Amino acid sequence: MSHFSQIKTQIRNLPALQSALEDLGLDWKTGPHPIRGYQGQTQTAELVIEQNNGYDIGFSKNNEEYELVADMDFWQQAWSVERFLEQVTQRYAYHTVLSTTAQQGFQVSEEVKNEDGSIRLVVQRWNA
Repeated sequence: MSHFSQIKTQIRNLPALQSALEDLGLDWKTGPHPIRGYQGQTQTAELVIEQNNGYDIGFSKNNEEYELVADMDFWQQAWSVERFLEQVTQRYAYHTVLSTTAQQGFQVSEEVKNEDGSIRLVVQRWNA
């Protein structure tokens, strides 16, 4: 019997999560919106990614963090669940850093994508 699984994340900022998903080429809907699961089961999430197979992936707020919610038996993404979360988390961190540093008056002066997939950012702030 299939059921929804919740996977904890460190994601706290919905706009940064939305930007991360856009970077990965994923379409999403903001909620609250039902996630479709096995035999018509639903669960409500703040952000939903619809899959072609009729089963959805969502991010649901649990206290201060968003959890990944899905029926893993019907996972239909280009990546495994683990790789999906790695990709989302990296892009989320990237957007969080850009937003936080911009709020503090910094600008990105250098961005390097390393062979191992990591990203190196150099930020600086000009004093007047």
